[in-house]
Amino acid sequence: MLYITVITFLLYTCFIAWYSWHKTKAVDLNSSDGYFLGGRSLTGIVIAGSLLLTNLSTEQMVGLNGQSYGSSMVVMAWEVTSPIALIFMAFVFLPRYLKAGITTIPDFLEQRYDMRTRQIISILFLLGYAMAYLPTVLYSGALVLDTIFNLSSIFGFGDFGMVLVVSLVIGIVGILYVVLGGLRACALSDTLNGVGLIVGGLLITVLGLVALGGGDLVDGVNTLLQKEPEKLNSIGDSSSPVPFVTIFFGLLFNNLFYWCTNQAIVQRTLGAKNLKEGQKGVLYAGMFKIIGPFYLVIPGIIAYHLFNNSLSNADMAYPSLVIEVLPTLLSGFFAAVLFGAILSSFNGALNSSLTLFTLDIYKPMFKPQATEKQLVKAGRIFAIVLGLVSVAIAPLILFAPSGLYYYLQEMFGFYNVPIIAAVVVGFFTKRVPAIAPKIALCAHIVLYALSKFFLGEINFLYILSVLFPVCVLVMLIVGKFAPRDEDFELYNSGKVDLTPWKHARVFTVVMVILMIAMYVLFSPLGIAA
Repeated sequence: MLYITVITFLLYTCFIAWYSWHKTKAVDLNSSDGYFLGGRSLTGIVIAGSLLLTNLSTEQMVGLNGQSYGSSMVVMAWEVTSPIALIFMAFVFLPRYLKAGITTIPDFLEQRYDMRTRQIISILFLLGYAMAYLPTVLYSGALVLDTIFNLSSIFGFGDFGMVLVVSLVIGIVGILYVVLGGLRACALSDTLNGVGLIVGGLLITVLGLVALGGGDLVDGVNTLLQKEPEKLNSIGDSSSPVPFVTIFFGLLFNNLFYWCTNQAIVQRTLGAKNLKEGQKGVLYAGMFKIIGPFYLVIPGIIAYHLFNNSLSNADMAYPSLVIEVLPTLLSGFFAAVLFGAILSSFNGALNSSLTLFTLDIYKPMFKPQATEKQLVKAGRIFAIVLGLVSVAIAPLILFAPSGLYYYLQEMFGFYNVPIIAAVVVGFFTKRVPAIAPKIALCAHIVLYALSKFFLGEINFLYILSVLFPVCVLVMLIVGKFAPRDEDFELYNSGKVDLTPWKHARVFTVVMVILMIAMYVLFSPLGIAA
């Protein structure tokens, strides 16, 4: 029945590609705004779908479900607390970004500090994407697709060869999307795949519960609730992957970086046609993050019960569950949606990387007089090179000692805190000089690296809880003793309408109530009820 899976996979994948190409034809892909920001024409729904799919990929579906398989619902914090950061994005960060008319986050850092700060942060982003994020997306995608299509057995690949070959296929398709279609093609495909992924993800949960109940959904729910109910407790202690207290400190700082300053994410919102649509997209995405545990965490716990904790690799929990419960007729469709999710995260980071390289490094350092067409060409060449480098690195993640998702977040820890600190201090102070973020960055990298050697047993979120205020304090002290000569004033580019969404505050209140309700539901009190 494998041919049915392959046919449905190809049909859905080709339809998404055709639709994205068809809808992108009218955009001028030889201009910077057209290629890098989709012509600043993205609406709220498109932004929300693109944010979700750039964030939601196999590294998250495999990684988070793998963590819940090995621990408990405590890892839902990565999802359910994200709306807090998205609220900050909607009301604090996005209005300033759109007012300044920036194309990249380092672009703002140049306005606030200097060109050297912009280039240093761009290089950090590029290193993070090349060495950690892009290879991790490819690796997790290879695991899932290999499990669904049984590629290792069919072609006789070992683990290393399988990851390399599948990563190469994903990489080539992703490079074509980015090189030929720019941000708008990526965002449109994300929106369609977003609907499919959420529906498909929830379907896996329902089918998993049916399988857990021996064919009865109600029995499956009862088994989930009654058999080792501590697995459903989201309130973690100091030994948990996400200690509860870190939600208000280290995890919050981590989320602020990811949702408010991470170029791969923020670039979607910078393409908004106006502030109103940008806020809609950001807050819609926040609402969907609240239901994330139902397809990103609970399936891992279902797999724990269904396979009696027999899997040797926790990261195989989700792929194994998909194969176990999904009918053959639907497996091709879901594989195509997962493939779209893989491409989304890969494309998002690749598109952001070429934007950073072209506008923050190539143009100012190598070709200041480059035409729009030359910039786009340079970006496309860089995307091809970076994509192939990521393919080569992906199989090496087989040798990573920690779980997939935890490994990725730890790697972000090397540079996320000083970036968010630089942006926040840049917003709310006027005299902190350009040298301040550089000193804070050096201090953070040294202290974080030392923590890996001497405090390796301590959860890295505790480390981030301390290092963020340290970075801010360092910058403020530098500003106190060596202030810049003139006050900083945020530039008003006038590129988009800055009228806010009139329902944003009400929507935010509802979202916060639902977020709290989710924690009450998956707490000792909610489980007992």
